[in-house]
Amino acid sequence: MMVVHSAVASNTAFCSSWITTANRRASSERPFGVRIGRFHAERGPEWLGPARRAPRPKAVFRLRSAYDYDLIIIGAGVGGHGAALHARSKGLKTAVLTGGDAGGTCVNRGCVPSKALLAAAGKLRELKSVERLQAMGIAVQGQVAYDRQAVSNHANSLASRVRGNLVQSLRGLGVDVLDARGVLLEPQKVELRKPGEQTGDRRITARDVIIATGSVPAVPPGIQIDGKTVFTSDDALKLEWIPDWIAIIGSGYIGLEFSDVYTALGSEVTFIEAAPKLMPSFDVEISRLAERLLISPRPIDAYTGVFAAKVVPGMPGKTPVRIELVDAETRAPVEVLETDAALVATGRRPFTEGLGIEKLGVQLDRGFVPVDDRMQVLDQKGTPIEHLFCIGDANGKLMLAHAASAQGISVVENIAGNQSYFLRMECIPAACFTHPEISMVGLTEQQARDKAEREQFELGRAVGHFRANSKALAENHAEGIAKVLFRKDTGELLGMHIIGMHAADLIHEAANAMNAGVPIHKLAFSVHTHPTLSEICDEAFKAAAGMAAH
Repeated sequence: MMVVHSAVASNTAFCSSWITTANRRASSERPFGVRIGRFHAERGPEWLGPARRAPRPKAVFRLRSAYDYDLIIIGAGVGGHGAALHARSKGLKTAVLTGGDAGGTCVNRGCVPSKALLAAAGKLRELKSVERLQAMGIAVQGQVAYDRQAVSNHANSLASRVRGNLVQSLRGLGVDVLDARGVLLEPQKVELRKPGEQTGDRRITARDVIIATGSVPAVPPGIQIDGKTVFTSDDALKLEWIPDWIAIIGSGYIGLEFSDVYTALGSEVTFIEAAPKLMPSFDVEISRLAERLLISPRPIDAYTGVFAAKVVPGMPGKTPVRIELVDAETRAPVEVLETDAALVATGRRPFTEGLGIEKLGVQLDRGFVPVDDRMQVLDQKGTPIEHLFCIGDANGKLMLAHAASAQGISVVENIAGNQSYFLRMECIPAACFTHPEISMVGLTEQQARDKAEREQFELGRAVGHFRANSKALAENHAEGIAKVLFRKDTGELLGMHIIGMHAADLIHEAANAMNAGVPIHKLAFSVHTHPTLSEICDEAFKAAAGMAAH
């Protein structure tokens, strides 16, 4: 919405009908003001002298609008935050409904506190790596120990600090942060309700509305959660105690990361995986190497091809958790495990209950909000609902915090008039912050082979090795590879998979190249600082182009 300061309005005449809805947004990118000569502009306001400086405006006059806001965002996680910041940069009057959960899953119960725990676990693991340190001439005297409560406090204080920064950044840019949850009455009308309330006494409207309500842990039937001995990642992040033996149900990102934390802190881990192999969503070659680096050397065993049909909580230090395993295909009983604790890491489900979206003719798919490629909500007939969007975990396209933020930015670009902007979801990277890390973008090798067969092209594959990298050798972390997949005919980059030190940082080279459409034969001529880990990617790119890396 266009803003006219009082100091300017008195000297400038214009007709409000001159600004239409379309060009109001466009004009808001450049604040309205009085044009001055280049000489005055270069000298700055001090050249005018104290007596001629314009006073700070005390009032702001806005053009009339049929809506309370240009944009309402239901949810204040990473996705809602990213959308709100971009909306303000476009001059849109914006409100964010926190639902009493500013920061969402990522800040409070996900990415941020889990990385704090992983950072502590990584330091502890490094200090306990006697042979690795001795090879570098370092000796650690005495026993390496940790303080559980201090580690927990590190994670909690980080989450609190980031949450405060998030809210401050919104308010600092003029976003209305409303501590209420939103219930949709119409595509452009939202009722504000306090947590636990069934009705609200305030309703607000906006030209556009974005749903960004995130997700919660998914708990399969038959599993009883007590938050003490049987818990989800939400409770695990509190690190209230360290079990001697913990079963982790699920071997995806969440399960792998917590296995890294618990084994570093002294626990034994048993994975329970319904798929025939561990890490079923990972590239096969990477998952095999991950088993060698992350599973085999540690106190970890695994059951694959089984379900945890029933999980009964125990009592810490007194009675064990009872886990009944059945065959994933036949449902025949397999074994009964008794462990100290069980972490349920079987994925996440959308948090869309009570949103009221079904009343707008939307049919949820297992709780997910159906959307098109521009994140516009679809009704039961598959028709886009004007002015209503959904981003992040709630739409299920890619349940990653940075994907939610990217989707939010893309929605704002579109509603602000840039219809040419289109988010390429296949170019969004992902990472698992274990030690060593795993990262990926695009297709797995099997998916790429299937695509090559369907579209009749020859698939290329090239690998860079950590053991051939000077920086990795200097750090004494030479385990890992970077694998690139590409079309041989066009050089199109189809995917990249990395396991090794700082893999989560290295993957962006491929992700950005894919998004920009840079072919492999051009990537091969990019220059990398020596010696850096990025040269591992360079080795893979050059090998793909038939060049030698040094």
